[in-house]
Amino acid sequence: MKSYLKFTLTTIAMLLVFGGIAATESRAQGKLGEILRRMDAHNKALTSLRADVTMGKQNAQLGDDPEIVIGTAIYAKRPKKDALVRIDWQKPAESLAVIDGKYIMYRPRLSTAYTGSAKAASKDTKGNSALAFMNMSKEQLNANYTAAYLGEATLSNGVRTVHLQLTPKTKTSYKSAELWVDVDGMPLQSKIIENNNDTTTVLLSNLKKNPSLKPSDFEIVIPKQTKVVQS
Repeated sequence: MKSYLKFTLTTIAMLLVFGGIAATESRAQGKLGEILRRMDAHNKALTSLRADVTMGKQNAQLGDDPEIVIGTAIYAKRPKKDALVRIDWQKPAESLAVIDGKYIMYRPRLSTAYTGSAKAASKDTKGNSALAFMNMSKEQLNANYTAAYLGEATLSNGVRTVHLQLTPKTKTSYKSAELWVDVDGMPLQSKIIENNNDTTTVLLSNLKKNPSLKPSDFEIVIPKQTKVVQS
């Protein structure tokens, strides 16, 4: 369950909050600096988001086609508080939300919900877990990653982007991450490459920026008979 939490939220969170990475790099001359400045400006202007999500997980040893799941995500910043996040997956139906430092994952087919502290869930990963990403400040992101420009690329949905590589400055459970950023500075796709070369890729599409979202939109209501597992 922790593994699922980690890679589901890590990839989504990278897309949502990585506008502030590498402030030192953003002062550099050239294309990379301009891209990072654009990302930072976009991130500051983005207060909420609604989007469709496609996630693909690929096992490097098997070499099969990626396992694909689709769903929807919503995200909202809050002044002086952690952002609100909710992801609803289809087939299998699963919902995951992070609110006020706690997460809840509901799996209706198992009639089970998992809940616990976001900070506790990320302790064993030294700042690289999904939930840690959601709680990282801009300064922490600056300190933890080095960015590199890999060129231009067109996504599967036809959107033109620039391709960036993010290398952790300290040891993590994965060796690198990649972002595909559109002309506005919005990260549309992320890819995490684990130490064993397995990959998790997430694409955001049909974006609606700064929609009106209520706190109740992020609450997952579970049936009374649901088994709740505290972690």
